[in-house]
Amino acid sequence: MTDAPLLAMTGISKTFPGVRALHDVSLEVRAGEVHALVGENGAGKSTLIRILGGIHQRDAGEIRLRGRAVEIPSPRRARTLGISIIHQELNLVPALSVAENIFLGREPHRGALIDWRTMYARAEALLAELGLPIDPRRRVSTLSVAEQQLVEIAKALSEEADILVMDEPTAALTVEETERLFRFIHDLRARGVAITYITHRLEEIFRIADRVTVLRDGQYIGTFPIAEITLDDLIRLMVGRQITEKYPKETVPQGSPVLEVRGLTVRGLFADVSFTVPRGEILGIAGLVGSGKTELAYAIFGALPLDGGQILIDGRPVEIHSPAAAIAHGIGLVTEDRKRLGLILGMSVRANITLPIIGRLCRGALIRHGDEAEVVRQAITSLDMAVASPEQLVRQLSGGTQQKVVVAKWLQTHARLLLLSEPTRGIDVGAKVEMYRLMVDLTRQGVGIVMVSSEMPEILGMSDRILVMHEGRITAEFGREEATQEAIMASAAGRVRSGT
Repeated sequence: MTDAPLLAMTGISKTFPGVRALHDVSLEVRAGEVHALVGENGAGKSTLIRILGGIHQRDAGEIRLRGRAVEIPSPRRARTLGISIIHQELNLVPALSVAENIFLGREPHRGALIDWRTMYARAEALLAELGLPIDPRRRVSTLSVAEQQLVEIAKALSEEADILVMDEPTAALTVEETERLFRFIHDLRARGVAITYITHRLEEIFRIADRVTVLRDGQYIGTFPIAEITLDDLIRLMVGRQITEKYPKETVPQGSPVLEVRGLTVRGLFADVSFTVPRGEILGIAGLVGSGKTELAYAIFGALPLDGGQILIDGRPVEIHSPAAAIAHGIGLVTEDRKRLGLILGMSVRANITLPIIGRLCRGALIRHGDEAEVVRQAITSLDMAVASPEQLVRQLSGGTQQKVVVAKWLQTHARLLLLSEPTRGIDVGAKVEMYRLMVDLTRQGVGIVMVSSEMPEILGMSDRILVMHEGRITAEFGREEATQEAIMASAAGRVRSGT
């Protein structure tokens, strides 16, 4: 690693209608360096990276590559300059194969025709390098979110860039997949690639980064060598205040069972799953990718048809063949894929929040706009959403604020059972604590929560009880006091099996 920056962005400013996203922000990254970029949602990280990637144009400032000033008017120009970006929100074409997505626009040709054999071979080699056993001919639409994330990484690596930006690359990855990615980052660093690494999992930064730059409210706070800063210092710089309790869990009195599932089965995904969730409990469900944990939540919500088993709500058997039926029975689902399944990106914050309860806000065929506005105002205030106005389009929001809109939507239904699938994916440390406090508040009100999560600290820190799944079956159950990361990981890998 040399001292001269390979990339230097100085004095960068950008304003969108009604929002100043960046003001006089700087970022310097050296060859062979892992440079972390951190800040709360809305701090300006994604905007800065989109300017580097040619998606947005800066209002002021300068970008220099290898000491020379450059203009980046388009993503294509960014790629020709050796800049590759893995965005937080996946940008794959679902109907195309894995190989077609990896080499989209750069397909190898033999004469005028695409050389399919070469393309599949190159894709297979890249996937093998990442330890991803996926057929490159497989359609992306059939992949899990975690598998799609790894395909995005393979796509970026195929471009052999000098500057690689990773925006929340481990958000959907398991512990084992994350370790594999870290080893690959180490190899890239040794080859002299400059890596800018954006994550809300701050512990990762202290494992792989050389330096860290902090943004807050669209402004540059500072750049620090990792060896000279602590995790608490970093959090304080990001949020402008001290956060003393990262997992504000409280044990509240539990009531009668709100949910009971008996022998739930979806062929090929999970089998004979049984458990009970009382009112006031946070039940954590852990497991590796492919364990069936996410699909289990979707099946309870009626988004996957059951092949067997029974669901009971408040002690009574119910038939849930669709999400509409689940909502009618007081069940809400916060999905891990908010962009595709949790929100309507082309609609406003207001419309997304009130969508599940729009019938309740109507008098005849007319919406009571005053009541609707009050519902939305309270939701924005209670969840501290960083929005310009209720009419702002959801696609314009940061990832963390989008997640808050998803949660707000289900809170309006007064659900008695919330299924949370990766509830803090892509959310900064301050917003995570807010989410955890909200979960505790809901349990005080008697809501039962099923939290499916790949984040081990989250599972350990917020669950009253933990179930572990492996290959579609529950392999272990742990009480809050007896659970350890080692025991959970052993059960998730199928090395321990105990009754529930």
